[in-house]
Amino acid sequence: MARLGIILHGVTGRMGYNQHLVRSILAIRDQGGLTLKSGEKLEIDPIIVGRNAAKMEELAKRHGIRRWSTDLDAALKNPDDQIFFDAGTTLMRAELLSRALDAGKHVYCEKPISDDLEVAIALARKARGSGLKHGVVQDKLFLPGLRKLALLRDSGFFGKILSVRGEFGYWVFEGDWGVPAQRPSWNYRKADGGGIILDMLCHWRYVLDNLFGEVKSVSCLGATHIGTRIDEQGKPYDCDTDDAAYATFELEGGVIAHINSSWAVRVRRDDLVTFQVDGTRGSAVAGLTKCWTQHRVNTPKPVWNPDQPQTIDFYRTWDEVPDTQMFDNGFKAQWEMFLRHVAEDAPWPYGLEAGAKGVQLAELGLKSWAERRWLDVPALEF
Repeated sequence: MARLGIILHGVTGRMGYNQHLVRSILAIRDQGGLTLKSGEKLEIDPIIVGRNAAKMEELAKRHGIRRWSTDLDAALKNPDDQIFFDAGTTLMRAELLSRALDAGKHVYCEKPISDDLEVAIALARKARGSGLKHGVVQDKLFLPGLRKLALLRDSGFFGKILSVRGEFGYWVFEGDWGVPAQRPSWNYRKADGGGIILDMLCHWRYVLDNLFGEVKSVSCLGATHIGTRIDEQGKPYDCDTDDAAYATFELEGGVIAHINSSWAVRVRRDDLVTFQVDGTRGSAVAGLTKCWTQHRVNTPKPVWNPDQPQTIDFYRTWDEVPDTQMFDNGFKAQWEMFLRHVAEDAPWPYGLEAGAKGVQLAELGLKSWAERRWLDVPALEF
């Protein structure tokens, strides 16, 4: 059995703990590792690293993790660990990944890879020049709902795709009347790397590029709808960055996409994120796991009449795409893909170049908002 040592940094936060540590790395460990193409088993041996020794020790005991440390430098020097993963803060990420590359580690990380495009490009170039494996999380591509959209696209169901409309978000409680906020306060502070444009346009870049067409231009309007919230210590603080973004994109092939992202919206739709794709032959609406379709032969013919109640139940005119295969956790599926890339050089299209493209779109979105105009998205050179 082959062994792969993985340094995990930033796994005490909500996303790092739930999706990467518990539902990915420990799930792979507990299933007995990963079976490679050769038939050999790959054993996963994680070490968790963080600043708080008590947290690290408690986390290790809770999950039967035999190795933990507060000394990142020592962990990076250990030749028995080949991969460094980061799910910590955005502002620290590029420097940590650079140190890991200098230490000869393959690197994998959450997004954004930076809040600065020049830094992101330099990091991607360094990773490419190092000869080491590198990747960035593109988790939404592995969601069952979006995988069903990809299946519909590949089958020719849509005909010519005309437009994509996305709705993402939910109400994040302010914390001022007895219901605690379900997102950390740094999300709403610019100096800490907060803001929904930096967060979500990185996601929308890889979703649009991979499913519907490369993004060619963007127009984005941001907003800070709620100016004061309550922090983790129960104290009010000023929100100085965007909590909502309303963005329109022109894609390769003439497809128009519009995506609303908001932490100040109440949900009345099928899921916390939905994408509607309209084409000449059919349309589909996908959430995180489910997907519904309407072919042109099944499209109802409504007539505008404001003087009488609507007679068509539009929800009932759509058919759900059945589950014809089992979908694993999306983060775990991508982890397994990256581990195969490291262990046996399996295909891997999500290098740090993809992360830089996400940062580019976020920067252009912020600039479009500031200048109130459309901006083209130039090709990046690595």
